[in-house]
Amino acid sequence: MTDLFSKFDALIQQRETLLSTGQRDPFSLVMEEVKSPTVAVVNGKETILLGTYNYMGMTFDPDVIAAGKKALDDFGTGTTGSRVLNGTYQGHRECEDALKEFYGFDHAMVFSTGYQANLGIISTIAGKDDYVLLDIDSHASIYDGCAMGNAQIVPFRHNDIEALEKRLKRLPEEAGKLVILEGVYSMLGDVAPLKEMVRISKEAGAMVLVDEAHSMGFIGEHGRGVAEEQGVMDDVDFIIGTFSKSVGTVGGFCVSNHPKFEVMRLVCRPYVFTASLPPSVVATAATSIRKLMHGSEKRAHLWENSRKLHAGLKALGFTIGTDEPQSAIIAVIMPDLEGGAKMWESLLNEGLYVNLARPPATPANMTLLRCSLCAEHTSEQVDEILGMFERAGKATGII
Repeated sequence: MTDLFSKFDALIQQRETLLSTGQRDPFSLVMEEVKSPTVAVVNGKETILLGTYNYMGMTFDPDVIAAGKKALDDFGTGTTGSRVLNGTYQGHRECEDALKEFYGFDHAMVFSTGYQANLGIISTIAGKDDYVLLDIDSHASIYDGCAMGNAQIVPFRHNDIEALEKRLKRLPEEAGKLVILEGVYSMLGDVAPLKEMVRISKEAGAMVLVDEAHSMGFIGEHGRGVAEEQGVMDDVDFIIGTFSKSVGTVGGFCVSNHPKFEVMRLVCRPYVFTASLPPSVVATAATSIRKLMHGSEKRAHLWENSRKLHAGLKALGFTIGTDEPQSAIIAVIMPDLEGGAKMWESLLNEGLYVNLARPPATPANMTLLRCSLCAEHTSEQVDEILGMFERAGKATGII
């Protein structure tokens, strides 16, 4: 009889080999206490957090916490129902109103996670005989949304304008076409050339979906993301985002100006057939989103942090995923998984937590130490972080 787990044997062996050397499991870390957006207790030691996607540091904002507590008292712990049944409370509408105001769009739809937002929107709008064109470095939720749908999938080389244009020209002119892009790609923290890609997509008669998960709140004059910064907000048909990064809670959403968009509430299975977010969560999200509209000082400080860390790591001799800082993600390229895991543990021993990212989730089979900066990191903390990287890098022989 075939063991259904046998397909994972290589991964199991790789993990056992790693742990047999005494290495801690980088994917089973526990936060014993979280003191602020930038500091937690891990393995009994106070640790600087540099891998949490808490870009704007909203998780401990007093107004956001107060809104969640009030909703918990007023509406209880959960809805116990789908949005199309009993799961739409006043807070869900208020959260969608905050999103419409934030983006200046006509429609907003809140999902229980950002993953479900991509899964639902992509699989529902692109059907049989339609085409979906996506960057090969797209997030897993985008790939899974494509797999769940019936459309023909056409991948193109990462951030390659010419490759996208060639593939669009090969498709039947009358076919439905959806181009999926990300504002910031989460592994290397690099930004998409949205302006040109959106232009050629629209010229080819394609609709455009942009995932702004890693740019919302931070990039653009008002924090609306790369589409805002590159001046293509009016040409994008759908913007997908998440509450689990800059907004500081959990959930996902899609905003759109399409006049027929509201029908999605009746036909999008990951929206219709799952429980809605608890009232306390949508209350924190709505409050956070409204505060992010006025976050220009925080955005400026986060850019300072990003530039300082990027320059400091390069000066120490580390290999960085981008020539210049393009976002709040700074990816440090490791020689291999074993070296990356040792460096990760050495940093943790120093009192610094970063993300260890490994194939197949990473582009070109790279092993990365992925650093995610926060607007609440002080300049002094960034100095501390650079000191920790220097000591760990020398101890492990990475530099």
